[in-house]
Amino acid sequence: MSGQAAAGKLAAQADDAGGVLTKLIITALALGIAPLSSYFLSRDYLWAGNTIYAALTAIFAANLVLVLYIVGAVREESRLRAHEKQQSESKKDR
Repeated sequence: MSGQAAAGKLAAQADDAGGVLTKLIITALALGIAPLSSYFLSRDYLWAGNTIYAALTAIFAANLVLVLYIVGAVREESRLRAHEKQQSESKKDR
């Protein structure tokens, strides 16, 4: 019986690892694309050639991507802890 539980845990961890890897790849791409595109687009269309303001826009875009990644990681961690807590409470009820 415990072997089945261990296999179930391994399968759940493998599913989580795939989601984490996908999120990491998307974040890495966003960190490359968002600042560069925001720099050139804001320089040409928003700030009329002012490179200082365009650079500040790119910095803001990079920080926004990082903050969104951190918030997502914290929310995922709290969701996993709540799920584990719920499972342990259901085991106590048995």
